[in-house]
Amino acid sequence: MKIIGLTGGIASGKSTVSAYLQEKGASIIDADAIAHELLAPGKPLYEAYRQHFGDKILLSDGQLDRRVIGKLVFSDPAEREWIDATAHPLIQHEICQRVRQYQAEKKSLIVLDVPLLFESGWDKMAEKVCLVYAEEKIQQERLMKRNGYGREEAAARIAAQMPLEEKKKRADCLIDNSGSLPSTLRQVDRLWKEWTHDGVS
Repeated sequence: MKIIGLTGGIASGKSTVSAYLQEKGASIIDADAIAHELLAPGKPLYEAYRQHFGDKILLSDGQLDRRVIGKLVFSDPAEREWIDATAHPLIQHEICQRVRQYQAEKKSLIVLDVPLLFESGWDKMAEKVCLVYAEEKIQQERLMKRNGYGREEAAARIAAQMPLEEKKKRADCLIDNSGSLPSTLRQVDRLWKEWTHDGVS
């Protein structure tokens, strides 16, 4: 069994790579999906956010307004620190539980799909770390199209993350998603062969 850490900057294409790895047979542990589950009404993160920020972050149906929370976090480093300190232990606990479950099921390849893998220190949980990246201009364009951000807001979201060059230095392998989808998937295929046929169980 091998544990691969998969990370990438916002709008880099990491989710596309993760979905393809799942199609190929990898067991995916998606940190964003886990966070989403924990943010459902009545769940631990939901209650923590509501107590901290108040009802201004709620939609009319009681769900969290992620756009409002995003603006609060990205405009105030102290709030970002609070969210990280509150959310990371809960998410990491769930990740560890799922790793143990997959280990018990003798899964051959587990992928930790974590946007802030290096920032959270969870790269230590993986045997190898794979970084999906795209040129910053492409990230901006994708983010503006996907989330409806203006250019300044998109640039601020990218700038709030660890610099790409630093992530490249820390990663064991890279996937350049600046080009076409077939080009990206060919890179994934090469890594899949390496991860599943190198004699490491």
